Amino acid sequence: MALVETGVVVLDCAEPEKLAAFYKELLDAEETDASANRVEICGAGGTRMAFRRDVNATPPSWPRPENSLQAHLDFLVDDLDEAERRVVGLGGRPVDTKEPAGPFEERGYADPAGHSFTLRRVRPTAPKQG
Repeated sequence: MALVETGVVVLDCAEPEKLAAFYKELLDAEETDASANRVEICGAGGTRMAFRRDVNATPPSWPRPENSLQAHLDFLVDDLDEAERRVVGLGGRPVDTKEPAGPFEERGYADPAGHSFTLRRVRPTAPKQG
């Protein structure tokens, strides 16, 4: 029997109900658990996330260096333009306007609480860099 049954990505935020609503819509997810200070969801593709209340939460400042990247999420999508319209419609915002061509095609965003995530058109296939 495995010691750890499963993992959940947990994001701290001031308003877990609102952030959970954003990701529920983005991931076509269902709420699986909720308490006064935490909401957990499971996406249609099996992605499990939770949102924990922290009234002192400070949004990451990525890509600026001060209080930079604390956590980063990647989501695979078929159509970047359609996914971007959905993200923005749900209250997210673009944080990186560069649009690289080729197999690394991706776009960066922040959710309504400021956590960064990337939408990728395809899985990266290039060799390790650096």
